[in-house]
Amino acid sequence: MSETILVVDDDREIVGAIATALEKEGWRVLRAYDGMEALDKAVDPELRLILMDVMMPRLDGLSAVLRIRERRNLPIIVLSAKSEESDKVLGLSMGADDYVTKPFSMQELVARVRSQLRRYTRLGDVNAVPDGTITSGRLSYDPAIRILTADGEPVKLTNIETGIVDLLMRNLDRVFPAEEIYRRVWGEEAWSSEGTVMVHIRRIREKIELNPREPDYLKVVWGIGYKMEKK
Repeated sequence: MSETILVVDDDREIVGAIATALEKEGWRVLRAYDGMEALDKAVDPELRLILMDVMMPRLDGLSAVLRIRERRNLPIIVLSAKSEESDKVLGLSMGADDYVTKPFSMQELVARVRSQLRRYTRLGDVNAVPDGTITSGRLSYDPAIRILTADGEPVKLTNIETGIVDLLMRNLDRVFPAEEIYRRVWGEEAWSSEGTVMVHIRRIREKIELNPREPDYLKVVWGIGYKMEKK
């Protein structure tokens, strides 16, 4: 069965154009035209990815992302005419996995969708070969099921956050430049990657550190990159 994708935008022509491009790739497409309708469609158990516009009536896209994140852990790509770095950081901070600025080419959008679906499938692979639990102080990570616990409690991570944790926990104390993290986790060449990676690092810290401003584990090595420190 082909993956199901939800396309959300108040511009019906944009939804139609995106849907046509995705359906040509063999994906099933659901359509919604505002944030509230997106919430209704997001409960579909076959849903594997959401493309979400920001500026919409009834409920804006970022608010919808926040509410969907409470129930679903699947890739969400935000579509926005706002191209400032601060807008991208805000979108990623609110739970998006990727941010695409309008206008965009359909070829680029399809490539990003394919990349996110490939990552979602890989991170959700319950048949992965166990590598043994990795422990560092309060943190414990099982790469076989890709679950991180802090003080024995599971940490709720998005797919991108899981990818970063997987990379850093498998390589304790090794420093990775932001560009390398982006290439390995996003699976594509890094471009303007520093801000994107930084936002996800900050979100992970907020979930695992007792004091995110003075992290014990997920640390920055200034001028080089990031590492998960072994305790």
